[in-house]
Amino acid sequence: MEGKNKFYLKMIFSSLARRKSRMITALLAIAMGATILSGLVTIYYDIPRQMGKEFRSYGANMLVIPTDPEEKITDDQLDEMNSLIPKGKLVGVAPYIYQNAKINEQPYMLAGTDLKGAKENSPYWLIDGKWPENSREVLIGNEISKALGLKAGDKMIINTPKVNGTGSTDTNFNITGVVTTGGKEEELIFMSIEDISGLVKDKNYDVVEYSVEAEQNELSQIVTNISQKDASLTPQLVKRVTASQDIVLNKLQALVFIVTIIVLFIMMICVSTTMMAVVTERRREIGLKKALGATNKSVVLDFLGEGITLGIFGGIFGVGLGYVFANRVSISVFARKVSFLPLLAPLTIIVCVIITIVASLIPVSKTVDIEPALVLRGE
Repeated sequence: MEGKNKFYLKMIFSSLARRKSRMITALLAIAMGATILSGLVTIYYDIPRQMGKEFRSYGANMLVIPTDPEEKITDDQLDEMNSLIPKGKLVGVAPYIYQNAKINEQPYMLAGTDLKGAKENSPYWLIDGKWPENSREVLIGNEISKALGLKAGDKMIINTPKVNGTGSTDTNFNITGVVTTGGKEEELIFMSIEDISGLVKDKNYDVVEYSVEAEQNELSQIVTNISQKDASLTPQLVKRVTASQDIVLNKLQALVFIVTIIVLFIMMICVSTTMMAVVTERRREIGLKKALGATNKSVVLDFLGEGITLGIFGGIFGVGLGYVFANRVSISVFARKVSFLPLLAPLTIIVCVIITIVASLIPVSKTVDIEPALVLRGE
C-alpha cells in the first residue's frame, strides 16, 4: 500500500513537472487568492483592535456622573470603578471638579482634573504651548484666550468664592498653553486637581471621563457592571464616539468580506480554466490510460491529486505572503502592525484545497466522457 501511494505521488509530481507553464499559472492564481484571503481575514479580525486604538484619539467614550445631582464621586468610588474595567483596556481616566470663577469680573468655568489622564483621553487637543506641569499653572481654552487677549506665557488672576461663602480670593496662575478643540473645552480653564482643591477645599468629583479600548458591547457591559456595583453612580456611553466606531467598523468588515468572496470566486475561475486546458491537451494520454485498463475513478483521482497538490502549495505560499500583505496595509492605514493568527495558516490551506477541488470538478468530469478508441484514432 505504501509503495502504491509513493507511485501515486511520483506520478502527480511528474505530471506537474511536465506542464510547468500551465501549473505555475494555476499555482500563482491559488497563491494570490490565498494571499488575499489570509491577508484580508487577518485584517478583518484585527480591525476591531486597530479601530479601537484609532478612535481613542477622538476623546473619552464613557462618562460617570453621580445619580443624585447633589452628590459627588469620591476617591473610593473612583478606585472601585477603575477595578471594574478589564486589565489592559483602560487608556485614560480623568476625574473633573468644576468651579465657577471670575477673571476681570467676567464669569468663567474652572475644570480641575488629572492632567495626565486628560492628555491620554484627548490626544486630539491642539495645544499652543504645553500642558501644565507644576503648581499654579493652567491651560486655557481658545475662546477665553481671544476674549481676554491672553496667550501661553502670560499670567492671570482667578477670583473664586471663599469656602465659607463670604468674600472671594484672588490667586495668580501662569498660562502654559491655549487649547483648541472646536468644542466646549475652548470655554474652560484647566488646572490640576491639587490646585482646584486648594481653591474650593473639595476633592470629590463632579464627573469622571474614561477612554476604554473596547467595542460597544463590551463597553455596555462595563456600564452595567458599574451601575450594579454602585447605584449612586450613573455611567453612560458617549454615543457620538461609540456609535461612529461601530458604524465604521461594520462597514469596513463588510467591505473586507465582500472583497474576499470576489477574490475567491476569481481564483476558482482561474483554476477551473487552467484545469480545463490541461484536460483538453491530455485527451490522448487519458484515452491511452483507459485503453490500458484505467478506470474513470483512477483518472479522476489523478487530476484531483494534481489539483490538491497545487492547493496545498499555493495555500502555503499565500499564508506567508498574506501576513506580509496584511502588515503592510495595517501600517499604511493605522501605522501599527497586525498580530499573526496561527489558526489562519491551516484554515487558509484547507480553503485553498477545497476551492481547487471544486474548481477542478467540471474539467475533471470531462475525462469520464473521453472514449479511448475515438481519441487514439485522432477524432
